[in-house]
Amino acid sequence: MAKPVEVDERWLGRIAEQVNGLEYGEVNIVVHDGRIVQIERKERRRYDDAARSAKKERESINSQSS
Repeated sequence: MAKPVEVDERWLGRIAEQVNGLEYGEVNIVVHDGRIVQIERKERRRYDDAARSAKKERESINSQSS
């Protein structure tokens, strides 16, 4: 039977650090014996014109709502 995963505030903070600011990519959490032992972050960057246009539009909307 699987052990319940132990997650404390320190790990929640580390996970949040890896997710914050990630526009495209993934965050993988590695668990051994019911304990988090590693966090992996893979970031992807898109350089096509469509992705740039969409990002500029989002930034424009965000700056207007602030």
